[in-house]
Amino acid sequence: MKADNGAPMIIAIDGPAAAGKGTLARQISSHFNLAYLDTGLLYRAVGKKVLDAGGDPTDADTAERIARGLAARDLTADGLRLDAVGQAASKVSAVPGVRAALLDFQKDFATSPPAGAAGAVLDGRDIGTVVCPEATAKLFITAGTEVRAERRFKELHEADTTVIYARVLEDMKERDARDSSRSVAPLEPAQDANIIDTSLLSADQVFDQARAYIASKTQKA
Repeated sequence: MKADNGAPMIIAIDGPAAAGKGTLARQISSHFNLAYLDTGLLYRAVGKKVLDAGGDPTDADTAERIARGLAARDLTADGLRLDAVGQAASKVSAVPGVRAALLDFQKDFATSPPAGAAGAVLDGRDIGTVVCPEATAKLFITAGTEVRAERRFKELHEADTTVIYARVLEDMKERDARDSSRSVAPLEPAQDANIIDTSLLSADQVFDQARAYIASKTQKA
């Protein structure tokens, strides 16, 4: 599917952790037949490799070196969804050199989608503002902090019953503050993004709203 100007159709989905943007991105990818990239995996892969090497995710030199050597196979490594890796990802993503190293990968995926796809869906923190400011449609998916912490707690508790909600909430507040206040590509909605608060919505309701918005931008249902 192409945009009206013949360029690849690009759907940018941004938002904080556990807001539901990944679920939505996969639904949109399937519905519109678009390639999908969870850009958070790039930063999680860098964070994990730093941790595995015994390094500090806030060490800019180490994080940037690992980011520049990142390979596609690193995106399928075990443990990328662990909470500790998510925290490390947030820290390495605040390093300008890391963001620069991963920017070209994301832009290439969007403008030249794999497997001949006519477009792409990318979800992350700065897709609509930095990676793909020219995106066909931009969505910012959010939810209340407590709602998101409860969602993440339930997800983590399934794998580890010792997880404590209060700690998950505190970690989420710290991550939100770090993502929103970093000097490079802070987490914020693009000026022309459609903002959807998922706090009281089901995944299907969120998808219906997003699909209607994308249709309004592309004339595609």
